[in-house]
Amino acid sequence: MVEFKNVSYYYNAGTPEQVRATKKLSFTIGEGEFVALVGHNGSGKSTVARLMNGLLVPQRGEVLVNGVSTSDNKKIFDVRKTVGVVFQNPDNQMIASIIEDDIAFGPENLGVPPSEIRERVDWALEAVGMSEHKRGTPFRLSGGQKQRIAIAGMLAIKPKVLVLDESTAMLDPIGREEVLKTAMELREKEGVSIVLITHFMEEAIKADKIIVLNGGAKVMEGGREILSMSEELDEIGLDAPFAARIARRLREKGVRDLDDGVYEIEELVKKLVNIE
Repeated sequence: MVEFKNVSYYYNAGTPEQVRATKKLSFTIGEGEFVALVGHNGSGKSTVARLMNGLLVPQRGEVLVNGVSTSDNKKIFDVRKTVGVVFQNPDNQMIASIIEDDIAFGPENLGVPPSEIRERVDWALEAVGMSEHKRGTPFRLSGGQKQRIAIAGMLAIKPKVLVLDESTAMLDPIGREEVLKTAMELREKEGVSIVLITHFMEEAIKADKIIVLNGGAKVMEGGREILSMSEELDEIGLDAPFAARIARRLREKGVRDLDDGVYEIEELVKKLVNIE
């Protein structure tokens, strides 16, 4: 669905203030795949999100979305219908004072017929579990609920790839759990590819693939095993999940029956209970 080919992007390119955001970045996102893109602040994560749907265009290399180059101005609407991005602050994405009007905004701008817009709005609200709020105002909702409305607004465009760009960063643990649960359900029920951009390593646990960025470059790519690489993650300013760090310390203290594949608190508790 998405392919980065040696993509480099510079802010203020060609000026003394030039700053490199990505460096020869290459990776792929498959249909229905759940990819976690992780890195510390300034690692290039948000730039990657904007490159995915053509808000930014590579200065070197190429980004392909379903086979279409984001540099092709004639196909930019096709790109943005395929890749929807939900950003960090949901308040910045609210257009209307009534929730269903807000969700209808995207399809209206794409020229979708009114009867189909009605169907899409109802479907999107149902998909994120917010149907009962459709005639309400978004400004009275919790942070997690607002973010689900922002996701619904993107779903109404019917994207094949949903990018959550630090969408949980401003939420409390309950709100983060709500958003992640919604994303997982969309993937399972609708086959939407999910790209989770985050610096919370615990959120990357359920991903099919984890890509770690540092200084705009890809430094690691793989499965859950990356989360147990505490020393390597420490070097680039990331913390391994809490359970993985505790398991590592326990092994260092002589608890030999604790393997490397411990990433969640529940897993750690079960293993500790069974150790004789």
